[in-house]
Amino acid sequence: MATVELRNVRKKFGVHEVIHGIDLLIEDQEFIAFVGPSGSGKSTLLRMIAGLEEVTEGEVLIDGSPAQNVPPSKRGLAMVFQSYALYPHMTVAENMSFSLRLAGIPKAERERKVRAVARILEMEPLLERQPRQLSGGQLQRVAIGRAMVRQPKAFLLDEPLSNLDAALQGQMRLELVRLHRELNTTMIYVTHDQLEAMTMADRIVVLNQGKVEQLGSPLELYQHPATLFVAGFIGAPKMNFLDAEIKTANDQHLILMLTNGASLAVPTPLEKLGAGEKIKLGVRAEHLTLESEGELQGEIEALEHLGPRAYLHARLADGTRVVSQTDGDTQARMGDRVAFRVRAEATHLFNASGKALARAGP
Repeated sequence: MATVELRNVRKKFGVHEVIHGIDLLIEDQEFIAFVGPSGSGKSTLLRMIAGLEEVTEGEVLIDGSPAQNVPPSKRGLAMVFQSYALYPHMTVAENMSFSLRLAGIPKAERERKVRAVARILEMEPLLERQPRQLSGGQLQRVAIGRAMVRQPKAFLLDEPLSNLDAALQGQMRLELVRLHRELNTTMIYVTHDQLEAMTMADRIVVLNQGKVEQLGSPLELYQHPATLFVAGFIGAPKMNFLDAEIKTANDQHLILMLTNGASLAVPTPLEKLGAGEKIKLGVRAEHLTLESEGELQGEIEALEHLGPRAYLHARLADGTRVVSQTDGDTQARMGDRVAFRVRAEATHLFNASGKALARAGP
């Protein structure tokens, strides 16, 4: 098992810096996810931990020991890529045992380790098949099994589910969570899909342009996003944002003037704000309710029916688009003129630089 620590890690390609001084401690047996849009630096960061990319500045430590001068094969880590990268002429068993054969492990021991891993992954009937005879989910299991037989200190997974269809992705998410629990090992998981991170990880690192925007548990990031970027990235559908101006302020409430002229009282943040300041008001879809009278009025442009719930996509009079969550049996229809009530105590406030304004209490 392993701890992985990054100390002021930076990465440059020529003069272009893509990782900007990241500090991070990944605990032993933790499942941590790196999330962010394309170009945020998440795969580059993973490859630096693996030793596949050189660290320009800073340190990578594995179990407390500097790893910069340790080749990838000696770091005790196993990487699972988006591409399965299996040898097409080899059987499943041969693919899984190939690294052990290169390491000079005796055949009997190789076979024992492969069968033990195949039992955990429920792949014993597949061991004599070749990759062309397997489904996408089975191919991904082989790629994971190939990493498992090495008994690594930590698993590094770079978007391993991207090539699977939606149903298989859901199944493999559960499999990876089960494996993490059974193996009691450290897992570092890279994905652009915040749903994967939210459903699997103990903690999530949200990356944006090579910097850490926020680090925390899935629930912490969802309920208390530190920045406008995190608020818009974590959660599906993403948070609604409304422009607002402070009309009056006291110790208990801010009275906000929305762009449609409506007033809204929200709890006062810890940071002192004055009348006339412009801020962003954030509200989740479940906190924007469809009611006969509400602060926001607009027209429904689209409906998403998802069984027990539905999402209403509406355009407000000022052109702002919002999403509201309602019951699945809603009678609302496209083109309807509707009103939404904002649940004021559940809103989020962001200043002009995009930083969340903290409030007292939990």
